[in-house]
Order: sequence, then structure tokens, then C-alpha cells
Amino acid sequence: MLDRDNILTIAGLDPSSGAGITADIKTFESHGLYGLSVCTALTVQNDIDFRACKWVDAAIITDQIEILFERFNISVVKIGIIENWPILLQILDTLHALNSNIKVVLDPIIKASAGFDFHSTESQELLDNIWKQCYIITPNYDEIKELYPDRDIEDTIVHIGRFTNIYLKGGHRTDKKGWDALYHSGIVMINIPPYTEATHEKHGSGCVLSSALASNILIESDLEKASKKAKYYTEQFLNSNASLLGVHNNILNL
Repeated sequence: MLDRDNILTIAGLDPSSGAGITADIKTFESHGLYGLSVCTALTVQNDIDFRACKWVDAAIITDQIEILFERFNISVVKIGIIENWPILLQILDTLHALNSNIKVVLDPIIKASAGFDFHSTESQELLDNIWKQCYIITPNYDEIKELYPDRDIEDTIVHIGRFTNIYLKGGHRTDKKGWDALYHSGIVMINIPPYTEATHEKHGSGCVLSSALASNILIESDLEKASKKAKYYTEQFLNSNASLLGVHNNILNL
């Protein structure tokens, strides 16, 4: 066994490696962790175009998860695109059966940056059961609006905050663009401002943020510190060059 802590991503495969499991693995490795991966979807995409998605069968996803837990100690998991909410709940049930103390960082991807829709909103009861099994979720402003279309953002945050922590990404904000917010412990709200005035847009930036957050949750027990470090790492990734594909740097060099 390697002398590194293990961390798992359950997400789709992006051939351009800007998003999905390969982007997550790069992020994990940059944080000095050993990244494990379970594939949920084979996508046909590059950094500017998303054309198709072939979903991996739920039983195969479960088999991948179980064999990894037979061999590795895993305490933190990041989850990306899943075919639908019921399968996501099945995955969460499996994870908690394998490790009742597992911390799940869920990036509730509803639509790809190129406009591809993954799944629609399900019943409130189903969503509530999903949040209960997550340590934190990382929606952006567009995604959180789609989770409960009949609620405004404030009501949605209060509702979800009854079950889990929320890292709300601010890249889609119209008022304070780039300002993120952490809602935790049911009552605490922390604003996380940008560290730099300007950033270059990147394909897969949401995947990188959630996997950086998962990494820092494993490394750093304090959620507020972990969130701020994840924000800083993501901005360094965004500013690594002017293209849509970013470069991951070791955190010791940041």
C-alpha cells in the first residue's frame, strides 16, 4: 500500500480530462492524496462540445465501489454526474453500508456547461433523503434554482441546510460574481470572496472545486478552512493559463 490517504471519486469519464474522474484524480494527486475512481458514465465531449453520454449500469457502479472498499480505507468520497436521483440514492446507501462514517461531497450536476441535460428534479422526499446522506453539496446558482423550482434560493438554502452543509458556487451570480458562500451547521453562513480580481473560465471548474473541497476535508478537519483552501486552489487552476483546460499544481507550490 502507498503511504498516502485514499480518496474516491464517483463520476463520469471526460475524454478531454478537463472534467470528471480524470480531473478529480489530478486534483487529488495535487493535494498529496491517492485518488481512486468509479466510472458512472462514458461521455463524448471535449472542452467546448458535449455530444453524448452513455451511462454505466447501476449494478456495475456498485460492484466498482464494493471491490475498492474491500482493499482500501476510504473516508471521503466526491460524487459527480449520476444518471438519475434514484441511482444516486442507491449509491449513497451502498457507501454508508460500507462505511457509516463516510463523508460525501456531492456536486449535483444537472446540466453540462455545453447545455446537455442529465436529469430533472424528482420528488422532494427523494431529494431530502439524498441530502441526509451527504456531508456537503456544491451547487452553483443555476443548479440550486433547478433543485426546487417552486422555491426561491433563500428558501431552498434554508430547506437543504436542515439536512446537510452547502458550498454555493458564485460563478453564475449576477450581483457578486465569483463570491462563494458556505452554509454549515444549520445556522452559519460564511462568504468566501475571490482571491483574485479576474479569472479565466475553465472546462470542469466545478469538478475541480468539489474535488479540491473533498481533498481538503480529508486533510483539514475544519470545514471553513477546507472551503477557503478549495476556493484558493480552484482560482489557481482557473488562472493557470488562458485556455479552457487548466493545469493542476501541487498545493505545496501554491
